Amino acid sequence: MLQTIFIRDNRDLTIAGLQKRNFKDAEQIVDRIIEMDQKRRDVQQELDNVLAEQNTIAREIGAMMKAGQKEEAEAAKAKTATLKERSKQLDEQHKEYEQVLLDELVKVPNLPNAIVPEGKSADDNVNVYESEHKPVLPEGALPHWELIKKLGKNQAPIIDFELGNKITAAGFPVYKGKAARLQRAMISFFLDEANKAGYIEVQTPILVNADSGFGTGQLPDKEGQMYHDAQDDLYLIPTAEVPVTNLYRDVIVPEGDLPVKHAAYTPCFRREAGSWGAHVRGLNRLHQFDKIEIVQINKPEESYKALDEMIGHVKGLLEKLELPYRILRLCGGDMGFTSALTYDFEVWSAGQERWLECSSVSNFETYQANRLKLRYKTSDKKTQLLHTLNGSALALPRIVAALLEN
Repeated sequence: MLQTIFIRDNRDLTIAGLQKRNFKDAEQIVDRIIEMDQKRRDVQQELDNVLAEQNTIAREIGAMMKAGQKEEAEAAKAKTATLKERSKQLDEQHKEYEQVLLDELVKVPNLPNAIVPEGKSADDNVNVYESEHKPVLPEGALPHWELIKKLGKNQAPIIDFELGNKITAAGFPVYKGKAARLQRAMISFFLDEANKAGYIEVQTPILVNADSGFGTGQLPDKEGQMYHDAQDDLYLIPTAEVPVTNLYRDVIVPEGDLPVKHAAYTPCFRREAGSWGAHVRGLNRLHQFDKIEIVQINKPEESYKALDEMIGHVKGLLEKLELPYRILRLCGGDMGFTSALTYDFEVWSAGQERWLECSSVSNFETYQANRLKLRYKTSDKKTQLLHTLNGSALALPRIVAALLEN
């Protein structure tokens, strides 16, 4: 989340950034945060003064007792009792203001980087790169959900949507034979490529607690998009970004360990509530899918160089797969809640004659790190928030669709 001190010192810049995101009531919520922060600081100042006075009187009482000034000491004790009651009230008020301030701060998305384009929807994203050649298929070419039936020949299809629906629900396909082997092969390929690029592979839980969801910004913004086990209050992860980044929650990373670079394969789970229509057919949109995630934690001055490196890594994967692709810089209205700058990768689906998103690569700057309390000590021993970044490298379903159709 945004730092209160930044909002206070950069009111107009914060409002302008939120307006670029088309964030409703930006000016009102920023002013509310500044007002609540001032109340919190005023109460903190009064509390500090009362506690200081208590300490002073406590020392004076000891001196009075030694000097035989019993009446004066009793009067001082009575005043101390009054001050203790007042400090208790102030402490409760301070906690109340802090909670109200936090409740307001978590509603506010990250501020977009200066190069994020203006815009309200995906139609306003900027195409920054596109492959020169896209395959042109003969008339009557089939989309992947029809192709897989033919690949199964007289047997069941190699990707069985109906069977997945039978044992779970729509959006949970069953992969068989060559399709299952292709999934396994691509997972290994993507992890091996990440390893060559210096990412340390980790295996993490695929269930996380609410603190982890809060740390990376999925909570309280995206409860409706995650599968939740109410009994144990655990969430199935929407992406490996959540557990991998949370490995460093409440951690001060030694400067010599930076940058941190991790890669992880996990299944991912997304409810995709409200999704319908032709764009969700086949592998286009699933509730469970496999993905390799790359995560970096870096110094602020190095993070955009790291973002370029991550973009180059994803480009390399798509070029090795010989898939036509394009890269979009997302506009303010289409970015994720926690991102400062996002690039989406889309592969060309020749059978459907449309682009399919297969990766997002983002820099979150200090937004997640502030929630996570993820810091490092600079050479002059100052504690500073780090920047977090992540990207899909890659999500499998639409890659499989594109490979089949192209």
